[in-house]
Amino acid sequence: MLTAFARAFKTPDLRKKLLFTLGIIVIFRVGTHIPIPGVDYRAVQVCIDQADANQGLFGLVNMFSGGALLQITIFALGIMPYITASIILQLLTVVIPRLEALKKEGQAGTAKITQYTRYLTVALAVLQGTGLVATARSGALFQNCQVANQIVPDRSIFTTVVMVITMTAGTAMVMWLGELITDRGIGNGMSILMFISIAATFPSALWAIKKQGSLAGGWIEFGTVVAVGLVMIGLVVFVEQAQRRIPVQYAKRMIGRRSYGGTSTYIPLKVNQAGIIPVIFASSLLYIPALIAQFAGGNAGWKTWIEQNLALTDAPLHITLYFFLIIFFAFFYVAISFNPEEVADNMKKYGGFIPGIRAGRPTAEYLSYVLNRITWPGSLYLGLIALVPTMALAGFGANQNFPFGGTSILIIVGVGLETVKQIESQLQQRNYEGFLR
Repeated sequence: MLTAFARAFKTPDLRKKLLFTLGIIVIFRVGTHIPIPGVDYRAVQVCIDQADANQGLFGLVNMFSGGALLQITIFALGIMPYITASIILQLLTVVIPRLEALKKEGQAGTAKITQYTRYLTVALAVLQGTGLVATARSGALFQNCQVANQIVPDRSIFTTVVMVITMTAGTAMVMWLGELITDRGIGNGMSILMFISIAATFPSALWAIKKQGSLAGGWIEFGTVVAVGLVMIGLVVFVEQAQRRIPVQYAKRMIGRRSYGGTSTYIPLKVNQAGIIPVIFASSLLYIPALIAQFAGGNAGWKTWIEQNLALTDAPLHITLYFFLIIFFAFFYVAISFNPEEVADNMKKYGGFIPGIRAGRPTAEYLSYVLNRITWPGSLYLGLIALVPTMALAGFGANQNFPFGGTSILIIVGVGLETVKQIESQLQQRNYEGFLR
């Protein structure tokens, strides 16, 4: 990986793209430290210093925003509205025929779906920004802080509207920065910003473990966590690269005096075909009842039960539900993102077939059979990766959203691998020597 980056800096046009990407990253990180109007920055810092390391409901969103959420900055919402909008549009593509038709139109249809995603992102940013302002005003953002009610001193409607508009504009700017990286930089812009947001919490989380440790001044715990993290990264890289290649043969066709086809290729089915989406879905679904209980008044029995069994991430019921929800959403997302019948019809249309399998319906059934068998180990892998590091690192004082935790490590490794592949492919295009040297 380091060799690829070194070679890229030696290539003039790739060097410009890398420097442009680094410049956008700097702007993004600066924006995560600029507070929005109407917020008492000193009170926020006092609450952050007194806050528990595990922020529960807001921990995952705070991780995706690079720590900007709890500081209530202009980029407080980060890229979460865009991620949510993208997932919603992807799910609606299967349900709404109009979106499905746009998806099949190629680049023009994809551009329209992207435009719809932008509109939905802004709408979600308004809703989430309003919720964040209401949470900060009520003091629920920092439950254990004495000055939590003083974070937003001015409770007027004008101040609230300005805060919501500022955060919405910040989300739109983050979306624009991500698209700039995609168009003029290296890699997928939103993925790069997500990677940077998670990596930004890395040093403080490691140092917190060192300060909380008791063996050799905390250095033994620090070294152990780093070693475990490196081992987990290696295992995740190994599984993320694993795939089942289904061979496909295309028959020869004579058109005039020329023959076409006759080539051999394959359909790559990854073991983790669903990616990080099932983990995000499961986390979001488990946060809903805890969020309702947090804003509910009184000490009702159902509220106490939710706080003890669902809100606590180390509760047995929470762990069990989290594991099975990941498995369910892994199968659900694979089912809506990969259509065996559509793949079989396209293969039949262009004269392709799987050796030993008849074209048409038998091919679709075979692909569905293989996909189901691959999804089982993939879903179990996601569930274990999401839970085992969290439970193991809890003994060292790490919270659930520590960078070596399940959600973080999957995103970091996935984005890293994809970015390196894009750099290597562009290097190969510019330095391809062919068969003659």
